[in-house]
Amino acid sequence: MPESALIARIIRSSTRRHLSCMPTLCVRHMSVRPAKHPPPSSGSPTSHKKTTIAHLLSLRASNTPITVLTAYDYPTALACSAHPVDITLVGDSLAQVCLGYPSTTRLTVDEMLHHCRAVARGTSSPLLVADMPFGSYATGSDDAVRAGVRMIQEGHMESVKLEGGEEVVEHVRALTKMGIPVMAHIGLLPQRHVSLSGYRVQGRTAESAATLLRAARALEDAGAFSVVLEAMPSVLGAYITQQLKIPTIGIGAGPGTSGQVLVWDDMVGTWSGHKPRFVRHFGDVRKEVARGVSGYANAVRDGTFPDPEREGYVMDHDEWQKFLVADGKPNWTWTPRKA
Repeated sequence: MPESALIARIIRSSTRRHLSCMPTLCVRHMSVRPAKHPPPSSGSPTSHKKTTIAHLLSLRASNTPITVLTAYDYPTALACSAHPVDITLVGDSLAQVCLGYPSTTRLTVDEMLHHCRAVARGTSSPLLVADMPFGSYATGSDDAVRAGVRMIQEGHMESVKLEGGEEVVEHVRALTKMGIPVMAHIGLLPQRHVSLSGYRVQGRTAESAATLLRAARALEDAGAFSVVLEAMPSVLGAYITQQLKIPTIGIGAGPGTSGQVLVWDDMVGTWSGHKPRFVRHFGDVRKEVARGVSGYANAVRDGTFPDPEREGYVMDHDEWQKFLVADGKPNWTWTPRKA
């Protein structure tokens, strides 16, 4: 087909395409635009009851497993709400999986708040919990309360999570006294990986197991509504769970806990770092990302993207001719690149 005829064909198609732009009226189409919040998911209910602490206690009482996932931005928060999970945790693991830091200890409160707000905007039903960054509560209960208030007030969170055993009991007591719900965290404490000589399983001796049990009881007594049990023998996770009245959330603590939590990037298979023993990939998003990026780059390079008719905009033929005449180039022509 002669190039002039091809251009005319593209221009004429403006009369039958919904993407056409006329001289007096232009319909703007964007690849990114504000979305309804939250958009309904295919095949899923569009609304779910809000998870409350009382509901979590009822799930524990009925032996119904509690589901927890981390989220770090608006899209992952939407996914946690749409399908849904019981708790969305804005974990300090975002330091590594989102920001590229070598450990969670590099994350600041201000950085955490930025991600908290994004997750809050995408959350409807799950209970929102945010990790308290390293150092934000290290110097005492006053700093813990101050940081906790920021998480609620500026980060739009509903509760906070603290790593530590008996040494943070008074922090938990101070936070809950001020009406800030606290999820405790014992066992492997990633914020202390250096002092622990790495990410090691905890509670493998009778003495260390007793220390963890004592910490769990003290944190419950201080007002924690739940406690995360990380990287400990399955039998110890089950035992601690049965000794408490509050739900336990396991991550590498076996199936005997009240619920489970995984890091989003571990769950969907996008994290390229070390894969802990307790991680299971429930998707292979990394493979799809590789396929998508390479496919896009190849299509641009070989000229098959964008297609001028299916993926482009058009202009009224007469208006185009007026434009060329006005610009002094009435005979200008263009032939779309062919694959």
